[in-house]
Order: sequence, then structure tokens, then C-alpha cells
Amino acid sequence: MPLDYACIVPHGSDIIPQLAVRKTDHLFEKTRESVRKIARDIRDMKPDLIIIASPHNLRLQNNIAIVTAENSTGQLYGPGGTKVKLSLKCDRESAEDLLKESTRKQLPVVGANYGTAEGLGSDMPMDWGVLVPMWFVSREQRVKARTVIVTPSREIPLRQNIGFGMAIGEMAEKGRKHIVFVASADQAHAHKKSGPYGYHPSAANYDQFVSRAIQENHIGSISRLSKRFVEEAKPDSLWQMAMLAGIIRVVKMRGNLLSYDVPTYYGMICASFVRA
Repeated sequence: MPLDYACIVPHGSDIIPQLAVRKTDHLFEKTRESVRKIARDIRDMKPDLIIIASPHNLRLQNNIAIVTAENSTGQLYGPGGTKVKLSLKCDRESAEDLLKESTRKQLPVVGANYGTAEGLGSDMPMDWGVLVPMWFVSREQRVKARTVIVTPSREIPLRQNIGFGMAIGEMAEKGRKHIVFVASADQAHAHKKSGPYGYHPSAANYDQFVSRAIQENHIGSISRLSKRFVEEAKPDSLWQMAMLAGIIRVVKMRGNLLSYDVPTYYGMICASFVRA
């Protein structure tokens, strides 16, 4: 069973205790504990490879990005100059295999390295969509699995992001590596008028739809959401969850909604998926 576990994890930096603002730290406690449970689940799975889909890494117009660098390193700053830094070893072989499989399926994918062709200088800058979830997995739980970082495209039809997820599932089923998939995703960003994206009632409706889809084990139903509704709600989750929906078409999994909260202006869902 090469792909044993998948999850939806938020990436707001306040989840990391060192980066939290003291006055609002308590608002993130429920989400933080759910993220820690997911990290423990991943540790217990003993994966060889973690594929993480982040909306904030390389955003290539009309293309899904697959990081083919050997390393990825990044840092985030918190209040009072606090800083966290994380470095990950990437699985170039698996990234290249995924690139070939996706290209064979005529999906719009681009492999991307950074710095040197190989070695320590081959180091893709790490975004917060990768760093925050992987902080709990790699730093707190000391999981040593290698990583493949991918970024969905919002310009292409959603079905192509779903198709990319199917390519991940098919590659996993043919291989021998034990794989975990992480959809790094914050939900609707239009929950509060004071937030940077303003308020729209579709935000609560979007988050409710996603929560119900997880609970009813129909995450694929997100493909029916209208473009207007999504634009009103302003999530950054739809496209990574579409990849997850594609995986579940190949690897039958059952979802478990661990928590949902809106500590600030955007929704945070934590969910785990295991083989049915």
C-alpha cells in the first residue's frame, strides 16, 4: 500500500508557537493540536516520501510546478524578531518520475530547479505553505522522509489539477515507496470586513461545503463549485484539494474532519485521509 495517508493542513504562520502573536495565540490552539495530531500520524506511517502541494511556491502561469531541486530551505519571522528556519531534502528521482508520468498524460507540468544543477546549491527557496506544515512533521516529529514540492495552477481547468492528483496516485501504486500526500491549504479568506480581502457571505458557505464534503467522504464534489462562488469566498485551498480528489479516485481513502476554526479572517481545516 504505497500511498497510505493524506491530509489537509493549514499554513498560517501563527500555528507555529514561536511565530504566534501573544495576544491572539490562544485562537490557534485547536488548529495547532490538530496539526500536531496529523504530524504524529505521519510519523507513525514511517513514509519514505512526502508530496506536499502548496499554493505559495512557484506559481507558473498555466502550469503545475514540480520542484526538481535537491534541497529546499526557508525561514519565517515572528514578533520581536523571532525566526524559524527549515531545510528539507528533496527526492529528485520521484520528482522526475512524477514529471514524466504527468507529461505522458499530457498535463501542463514544468519541472523547476533553483541555483545549481545538483548538490548543495540546488536549493529551492521554501514558502510558508511548505514550511508551516513541515515544521511540525520534520522538526517536531523528526520525520526524515524526503520531499517533493508541487504547486497547482489556478489558470488551467480544475480537472487538470485533479488529473495531476490521479498521476500521483498511479505513480504511488506502481512504486515501492511509502508515500504521504499533504494538501497545504487555508480555506476562505473573506470572513471578516477588517481582513485584507474584505467580507463576503460565500466565505462561510465555502468552508461549510468543504467540511461537509470531508465528513460525507465526497471531497471530489469541490469540482462542482462555480468560479464566481470561489472568487467570492477567496480560498487558497481548492486547487490542492483538487489534487487530493484525484488521488482518491485512484487510492480509495476515507476522510476524517479533525477541526475547523476561523481564528482571524480565513478558515482553517485539518483533515486526515486513510485507506478505506
